[in-house]
Amino acid sequence: MDSQYILREHNISKELPRCPDPKDFYRKPTDLQINVVRYNAEEIEFDLIGVHTSLANAFRRILLSEVPSMAIEKVLVYNNTSLLQDEVLAHRLGLIPLRADSRLFEYKPEADAEPTDQDTLKFELKIKCSRNAAAGKESNRADDLYLNHNVYSKHIKWLPIGSQSDLYKSTDVGPIHDDILIAKMRPGQELNVQLLAVKGIAKDHAKFSPVATASYRLLPTIHLTREVEGDLAVRLQSCFSPGVIKLVENDQGKKVAEVDNARYDTCSRNVFRFTDLKDTVVLGRAKDHFIFTIESVGALKPDELFLESVKVLKNKCRAFLQQINNVNNQ
Repeated sequence: MDSQYILREHNISKELPRCPDPKDFYRKPTDLQINVVRYNAEEIEFDLIGVHTSLANAFRRILLSEVPSMAIEKVLVYNNTSLLQDEVLAHRLGLIPLRADSRLFEYKPEADAEPTDQDTLKFELKIKCSRNAAAGKESNRADDLYLNHNVYSKHIKWLPIGSQSDLYKSTDVGPIHDDILIAKMRPGQELNVQLLAVKGIAKDHAKFSPVATASYRLLPTIHLTREVEGDLAVRLQSCFSPGVIKLVENDQGKKVAEVDNARYDTCSRNVFRFTDLKDTVVLGRAKDHFIFTIESVGALKPDELFLESVKVLKNKCRAFLQQINNVNNQ
């Protein structure tokens, strides 16, 4: 069918929209800023300034689904007499975050390939519940009556493969948290399973996600259109979260409202409930200032995770440019 006919039939304009100006998307490299506001071993909060929303969102999506990590993929059940079915047990074990640097491992070439020290970590969970002979006759507490009745992640033991014992310490490999409850048992019940952990990404399964959360929000902007003093200033301050509006004394000794730190604003919009205050402020968002928060599950530090997301994005860009070059060379 003729293309002109298709355009007329569907009433589509033949003039395609023009590509937006690159200046609308990116600033100069010198305008890019990253300011760390809060940092610890598990969480980081930083300001990403001078980039387009698409780039900030790309980092967020990559952190959630494409930064690799290690997780339990296969569970070999030799004996399971607990109340948990094998499938439920395997699912619970797979979601336990592991302390292992995925950058030191390779992807497994095939799902059924033999595990090697380059692509697999091997663990064992072998535990049996029994009665406590030393328990008092009058005690009704399970902790007093039974031994090993609660199965925790601390009971998972690492079994080195090949030369892994020479490369890693036992404290560097294993569950990140020791108090994750896996199952509850009663005397006579036992678990004997082997666990195989491999490298993967959360795009394939959520258990491979290296972050508990990765999010951003735009920096709030608050501008006072006129001077607010006295009781109005006190009421204006109460309309916002603590730390957003502060009260200072002017030359006449009256309390005057000033914007202290708009970062703490939670978008409550309570100020618009009052007719005598709603025209005193202009609320908005800085379109190129992102407050980024990354919370790691513990395998890697949050700043390392962000750097890994940058590497993933760079590789994506290189692959895309290579495809363009291949098309042009045809």
